[in-house]
Amino acid sequence: MPDPLGDLAFTWPFYAAAALGYLLGSVPSGLLLTRVAGLGDIRTIGSGNIGATNVLRTGNKWLALATLLFDAGKGVAAVLLAGLYGEDMAIMAAYGAVLGHCFPVWLRFKGGKAVATGFGVVLAFDPLLGGLCGLVWLVVAVLFRYSSLAALVALAAAPVFTYFFHTPHLATAIGLISGLLLIRHHANIKRLLTGQESKINLSKSRDGGR
Repeated sequence: MPDPLGDLAFTWPFYAAAALGYLLGSVPSGLLLTRVAGLGDIRTIGSGNIGATNVLRTGNKWLALATLLFDAGKGVAAVLLAGLYGEDMAIMAAYGAVLGHCFPVWLRFKGGKAVATGFGVVLAFDPLLGGLCGLVWLVVAVLFRYSSLAALVALAAAPVFTYFFHTPHLATAIGLISGLLLIRHHANIKRLLTGQESKINLSKSRDGGR
C-alpha cells in the first residue's frame, strides 16, 4: 500500500479506486427499491436504516432480499473491478464502498451500517471467507434471532478468518472495515445489553420496531 501523502503521480490510481468504491457504495439500494415499490421512504419506519433488515419491516421479504443482494453486490463490484489492478487497489475500493454506504453524499452522509456491503467485500476477496462469515451470521441469527448480534459476531470473525487464510496485510484491511462497522452498531450494542433490541420476525409487517 503506497504512502497516502506520497507522490501524486504514483498515488492517484489508489485514490481513484477509493472514489470508484465510494460511488458504488453510496447508491442507497434500500431507499430506491422501497420507493419504486410504492412503500415510501424507508427512513421513516423502524430504525430508519436503509439496509435490508429495516426493509424487511415493510413486510416485503422479496424486497428485503433484493436490498441485501444489491448492497452486497456493491462491495463485490468495487473489489472485483479495482482488483483487476492488484490487491492494494481492491483494498482501497473496499474501503471506499463501505464508507460510501455508511456516509453517502446523496443522503447528506447519513447512510446504513454496511453489513451487506462489507459481506460483499469479503466475498469478493475470497468466496470461502464470505461463506464462512455468512454461515456464522446464519447460525447466530437462527439461535438468537437478533440480526444485529449475528452481524456483530460475523464482523468480529471476519478478520480472524482472513488472517488464517490470507496475508496479515489483507487481514488488517478487513479488520479496519470490521472495526468501523462494529462502531456503527453502537446503538444496537446498547439495546442488546439492555434487552431492548428487536428480534427477527419474518411475519412482521410495518411497525415501529428497531
